[in-house]
Amino acid sequence: MTMNKYLSLILFLLIGHLTSGQVRDTLEYSLATPYNTILTHLGYLQEDSYYPSIAAKVFDPGEVEESEAIKLAIKLKQVLDGQGIFIEMDDLPRKKDYVDSVTNRSRYYLTKKYPGLYLEKRGQRWYYSSRTISSIEGWHKQVYPLGLDKLLEVLPSFGTVKIIGLHLWQLLGILIITLASFVFHKLFTLLFEKLIIQLLLKFGYRKLANEIIVPVAKPISFLVIFPLLILLVPVLQLPITMNKYVILILKAVWPVFAIVFFYRLVDIFSFYFAKMAEKTESTLDDQLVPLIRKVLKTFVVVVGGLFILDNLEFDITGLIAGISIGGLAFALAAQDTIKNFFGSLMIFVDRPFQVGDWITSGDVDGTVEEVGFRSTRIRTFRNSVMYIPNGVITNRMIDNHGLRKYRRFMTRIALTYDTPPELIEAFVQGLKELVKDHPNTRKDYYEIHFNDMGDSSLDVLFYIFFKVPSWSDELQSRHEVLLEIVKLADRLGVNFAFPTQTLHVETFPEKKGNSPEYDKNAQQLQKVLKEYRAEKQQ
Repeated sequence: MTMNKYLSLILFLLIGHLTSGQVRDTLEYSLATPYNTILTHLGYLQEDSYYPSIAAKVFDPGEVEESEAIKLAIKLKQVLDGQGIFIEMDDLPRKKDYVDSVTNRSRYYLTKKYPGLYLEKRGQRWYYSSRTISSIEGWHKQVYPLGLDKLLEVLPSFGTVKIIGLHLWQLLGILIITLASFVFHKLFTLLFEKLIIQLLLKFGYRKLANEIIVPVAKPISFLVIFPLLILLVPVLQLPITMNKYVILILKAVWPVFAIVFFYRLVDIFSFYFAKMAEKTESTLDDQLVPLIRKVLKTFVVVVGGLFILDNLEFDITGLIAGISIGGLAFALAAQDTIKNFFGSLMIFVDRPFQVGDWITSGDVDGTVEEVGFRSTRIRTFRNSVMYIPNGVITNRMIDNHGLRKYRRFMTRIALTYDTPPELIEAFVQGLKELVKDHPNTRKDYYEIHFNDMGDSSLDVLFYIFFKVPSWSDELQSRHEVLLEIVKLADRLGVNFAFPTQTLHVETFPEKKGNSPEYDKNAQQLQKVLKEYRAEKQQ
């Protein structure tokens, strides 16, 4: 607050001084209104009107002794100056019976930054409250935590000469702080780059060191320097208006470096998660990492922006409330999009399928190609592409063929009715041996039996499982097994049946029947089967 403004408002008359330099208690002051009390406190602590014994009158003498009141008055002004809190005198109430509209009490709160700093009326006078008195020491330690407030008593003695409105010691302090900050930034950045980067290079993380860690080094040094500057600037006791904007700028710029640091830090975590995802079999992890990176970076920017606005003393409460109301309206308008977003989160958490799996869900049948925030892309067996909203697919029953450990194959092999029992037994035994010999079949469970007598055939159940990773491998294994069945039947002389109707007529001597003649017994059939298997294994 400038001295001219105080001089224009002060209505006191200086009556006299004590010979020792102490002010007599005959200087005029008033505590009749909040305006008069603040004017008494701050007006008598100015450079050209420094009378701390009068400024201490703003504390109730029944609560604080005079010597202690003087210290508290000085410290409270140092707190206000150090935080750059400018008291606008024209806004102070000048009514003796002023009542706060919120608390409905005879109180006046000076600043929102310190809710415990307020005046209250006692009798016909306005004093600083008991809560304010008990809080001043704590506030002072917060503003000057390094004990640098002791310098406030020493620095002014270095001269009263002013250059561009600042004392010589203030200009010297600004120069020292600037040089110290520059040197500290260079040393910290160099130390961080050399130690951390060399350590990463030693373990083989060259890409992480060069592309991610190096850009993080400078923001980290600024994250340390700016809080120190915020602590050191109040010691300079700059003019209140200048001090206000200097601290305001420092507090607003500091979150910018924090945003840059955490923005880069997200890249470091993403790099680590990407390495972890490469070690897992699931392909969803590979798509989840970039999505998480984008979400975290957006979160860092939004939260950092709110911190900047808060440090610039904007009322972000109303902004957050507005965002909440707007978010509610947006949520109602875009509920399908939000539903799909949470559906994608459920897919990433539950993992009902992954990229490359063959799934069936309702009318959807195909291979998963991509899982996004809104929809899942599926390549059908017609080679077309279907985009299914995640909110829809998560509410459906999903048959994931890609998670099968074994792929079932079942068929019925139809034999003609005139096939002898011995031949059927040999054929069934040959089918079982065929399953045991094939490299891609499940050996611990299969069912091959003479199972049914159909309308036009004797049916053999052929129920097996393939242990293969894909549908193409399954088709290839089916091809191989069916081909071996045909070869086995040809070798044993088994005839496959097909739907027919036979008209049985009397056999003529000169004409043989159409039915084949089976002239091998069980022993001969076993011999043929062994020969066939021996030839196959060669």
